[in-house]
Amino acid sequence: MLENWVVTPTCLPLVRRRCHACGSERFRANGKFRVNAHHKLLDVWLLVLCTGCGTTAKLTVLERTNVRAVRPGLLDRLHANDPGLAAELLQDPGVRRRNRIALDWDGAWRLDTGGPADPDREVIDVEVRFGARIPVRLIAEGCGLPRAEVERLVEEGKLVSAVRLGGRLTGAFGFTLKR
Repeated sequence: MLENWVVTPTCLPLVRRRCHACGSERFRANGKFRVNAHHKLLDVWLLVLCTGCGTTAKLTVLERTNVRAVRPGLLDRLHANDPGLAAELLQDPGVRRRNRIALDWDGAWRLDTGGPADPDREVIDVEVRFGARIPVRLIAEGCGLPRAEVERLVEEGKLVSAVRLGGRLTGAFGFTLKR
């Protein structure tokens, strides 16, 4: 029987970047934007707060962009400080690369397995769907096994998947666990 697991975000991830004021490595995004206009050009930043000292840092979203090049719906979401837009922009690889940041997803996601896994079954087929880009650390949690045990099962060929399970994934995947 195929089981469906769903990974959903519970909050915005922490932003990993060094604070110039206190040296802390973590910032919290609260979904606030700063939009600055220079005649017909816009600069847009996502504001993040240092978890150590509370200093505000700006992550560049748009830089010297013509106002007409920005969709009106996007501009409305920026002015409304849309937290959903903040989540989308934090997951955008271009924004992360431009600002030289990484995301820390610890404690920012929840795994819904639909109930406890039955450890007595011989074969478990699972399809995993993501509500957002989230690192793969969930097979051990979902099956109620230690991570070392999951790694051993992968090495022994008892946990198989069409994708490499040792890295990070951003899309849906499936795996089969044979006991």
